[in-house]
Amino acid sequence: MEKAKVYFTREIKKESLVQLYDKLGVSLPGKVAVKLHSGEEGNQNYMKPEFVKDVIEHVHGTVVECNTAYEGARNTTEKHVELMEKHGWSKYFTVDILDSDGEDVLENPNGAVIQKNIVGSKMKNYDSMLVLSHFKGHPMGGFGGAIKNLSIGLASSEGKSYIHTSGIEHASFDQLMNADHDSFLRSMADSAKTITDFYKGKIVYINAMVNMSVDCDCCNVAEDPCMKDIGILASTDPVALDQACIDLVYQSNDPGRDHMVERIESRNGLLTIESAEKQGMGTREYELIEL
Repeated sequence: MEKAKVYFTREIKKESLVQLYDKLGVSLPGKVAVKLHSGEEGNQNYMKPEFVKDVIEHVHGTVVECNTAYEGARNTTEKHVELMEKHGWSKYFTVDILDSDGEDVLENPNGAVIQKNIVGSKMKNYDSMLVLSHFKGHPMGGFGGAIKNLSIGLASSEGKSYIHTSGIEHASFDQLMNADHDSFLRSMADSAKTITDFYKGKIVYINAMVNMSVDCDCCNVAEDPCMKDIGILASTDPVALDQACIDLVYQSNDPGRDHMVERIESRNGLLTIESAEKQGMGTREYELIEL
């Protein structure tokens, strides 16, 4: 497979997001969904609306999210909508909770662990998608980037539970907490593949390596960032994009680098990227083009 192109800038400013999107040479058609992380209540590290405002307006996008599978401020549509307002998303953008009106099933017959993905029924209303991800660590996945945003991020509340438990429907909280870890990581790749198949090339990805805590934006009490900001990356290949971010972490001489690496490796995080490549979502071989 030919190396994927990953564009990279060290200039962390809102204009850089637009510059990187334009560099991809893709014009997202029709009604554009922008998948991002709304940030759990109490979280201090999520990307703020003001930072991403220009690129969302540039693609004429609608901010989309899905409800969570655990207790918090985002596990029901009503609470999630309220938090989107509190965090400022509704101030600037049209916001759509994709599973607020029910669910649809997307198939992946070649999934290594699961062969279907449960998503919000409103996904079918969008013609294309910008996946706007905050790259950071994660308590379960080791790291969160484009692939996690495609999989867990776009699954409905029930779909998130289904992925976490590698195919148990209506799983109990105990099943959710005690699921086989590596199967969960592979299930993320299986579910992410259904999204890339659904949009059939009408999807692009931007990862911002900022506020890099070992914890996710889903944590209401997260560790403060352990590394200095690195930059922003973009690609049409989510596998190459996440791999490039991982490589930049490993190559860093930042004092917090070892803490981030420990989080990634202790959760076997690279398995998600390896599994996504095996699913045919992209390649880990890339050319990093610095702007």
